[in-house]
Amino acid sequence: MNCEVCQLKELEVEHFEIREVLRCILHTIFFHRSLGLVCPKDIDLELFEITYVQCGDVELERKIDEKIEQFIDRVEKHPNKKNQICLSFYEVKNKQATWFSNKIERLYWEQWYINLNVVYHPKEHPSRSHSHSPKMVVDPGAEARTVRRAALESSLSEVLFQIIRFVNEKKDHIPPIPNLEGVSFPYEITISSSSESAFGMDMLKRMLQTGHPTMLS
Repeated sequence: MNCEVCQLKELEVEHFEIREVLRCILHTIFFHRSLGLVCPKDIDLELFEITYVQCGDVELERKIDEKIEQFIDRVEKHPNKKNQICLSFYEVKNKQATWFSNKIERLYWEQWYINLNVVYHPKEHPSRSHSHSPKMVVDPGAEARTVRRAALESSLSEVLFQIIRFVNEKKDHIPPIPNLEGVSFPYEITISSSSESAFGMDMLKRMLQTGHPTMLS
């Protein structure tokens, strides 16, 4: 079994945009990797002219929101750092227990890396126009914010199309549908530390704690 990896295009976002962007991306991936019958639910983003689809599963929505809050907490503790979320799908295998591991082995077959660069733009203070109308107030940052928002909306759309292309092209590695309840294959969502080296150490610690899961490539 191969583990297919998809590195999604990096997005530059502001703090208040994180929730919507991550919900959109994560739910889109889960919808395209859903099991059996789902109850599709169209969601219109409030910040962008984009609509995406959720599986309509309350428990999945809760878990995604929980991870997003953890991600935001990490961003606030490590500002001005590029951050990453990894969504991994895996297959559960039983194996003979040893002194050093348990009986459960995770065989990862797909990983999605969501890359966000969270930026903080200083607030512009509106100034009064020097025109004949003394009451006219000019916001010097309004045009820049509009341009930046349009660029992010375009980039987010590109990421959604990147997801669709990947799921349409990469199918041979998907394992048989497990006999499990729920709308998704077994999965885990991990959040990066403030540096790649720290993220690697976090991954190693998590692997040791879960009984040496096999990372296939």
